[in-house]
Amino acid sequence: MEHLFKSWQIFLDDFRAAPHILFLSDYDGTLTPIVGRPRDAVLSQEVRDKLSALAQKPVFTVGIISGRSMEELRYMAAIEGIYYAGNHGLEIEGPALEYVSPDAELGQAMIKDLAGQLAAALEHIAGVIIEDKGLSLSVHYRLVSEEEQDAVAVIFKKITSSLVDAGKIKITSGKKVFEVRPPIDWDKGKAVASIRREIISLLKLERVLTVYLGDDTTDEDAFKVLRRPEGWSVYVGRENTSSAADYYLNSTDEVEEFLSRLLELR
Repeated sequence: MEHLFKSWQIFLDDFRAAPHILFLSDYDGTLTPIVGRPRDAVLSQEVRDKLSALAQKPVFTVGIISGRSMEELRYMAAIEGIYYAGNHGLEIEGPALEYVSPDAELGQAMIKDLAGQLAAALEHIAGVIIEDKGLSLSVHYRLVSEEEQDAVAVIFKKITSSLVDAGKIKITSGKKVFEVRPPIDWDKGKAVASIRREIISLLKLERVLTVYLGDDTTDEDAFKVLRRPEGWSVYVGRENTSSAADYYLNSTDEVEEFLSRLLELR
């Protein structure tokens, strides 16, 4: 893993050789800093303006892929003319693509019921935030005291284990969050591949250069499908040798600098 700016000339060579660039990014922890309450992760006007300006360049297509619901993601980002993928890619909207996983839709009633069970079981622990996102749900415990975080994990596992064993849900964990998703073969990596195929088909190209930025466990699926010279995978955070990403940026501030550098190019 190398710092992206130290490999800038290599990136420029790939960039200049590409007929089109697909720029995709996670939202929380990548375009915005991690915060205690998901609703407080407000996209700065500077980053919004830069993403919007990038999307208006003919050589770029821009998209945001997030674990948030589509409705919330579109509201939080509020950028026109780009691709959005919510619920880890289970739903995708954009100029040339509209997709919602039919298998995930079938599980919405179960997700709603599970969210209710978890809310009732965890209501006595201060700081727990449960998000029912329709196609998936999240249990955030960043605001929970360290002394009670283990209790959150125990209760969460007790309630979800039977559904996991029955193959009705799958669980992933991230930065102080448990994610519950339907047990289908779909993730951010497949969402990236789907958007890329649509862009290639729409523009009648043989290939595009795909850049993906992310900071958490669910972004690893996207990193794994991108390799030079067709793709650049960029982890946001301190160098992490366990990540599948080839490059890294230290912070959301460096992500903003990366956007500025892209805008200065052709």
